[in-house]
Amino acid sequence: MMSSRARRMLEHHLRNKAAGDLNLIPMIDILSVLVSFLLIYSTEVEVVQNSKGIEIPQSIVTTKPRETVVVMLTKDEVFVQGERISTIAELKASADPIFAPLRDALKRPMLIGRRMAERDLAEREITVMGDKSLPYEVLKKVMATCTDADFGKISLATVQKDKPADMTKLQAR
Repeated sequence: MMSSRARRMLEHHLRNKAAGDLNLIPMIDILSVLVSFLLIYSTEVEVVQNSKGIEIPQSIVTTKPRETVVVMLTKDEVFVQGERISTIAELKASADPIFAPLRDALKRPMLIGRRMAERDLAEREITVMGDKSLPYEVLKKVMATCTDADFGKISLATVQKDKPADMTKLQAR
């Protein structure tokens, strides 16, 4: 038999026992704010891909790059659209001013695509992302190969500096 105190405690627990409900309203509010934030700031996406193996030089230019074919030059390797083509040592060792493996990769129909194949030579664009420690001879050979592969506009990728240089201070020196 139960004591009156135990019965009273049992009745109290049964009476105050509440089901745990999940309130979804705050979660929906947070998700809607997150979606609106991502929609607003998704237009400021960088067009040029970056790689951990490249330290890109800085520039004060403020215009954003257009979507183009990208040639990446790390300290050791050459990539076209993320696909490894060769090593920098092989590029340097080549006596020809046009590097054949790079030219073959740039001439591929799948790389150029339908939209770019219809453009004339002067309108086809390519972006070269090179490590800032690479010698000029390597960049010169890559740019000559890009021109030989029918790319008329060659851009060099840079990272924008925090502040433009003050020209009055430079002239005072």
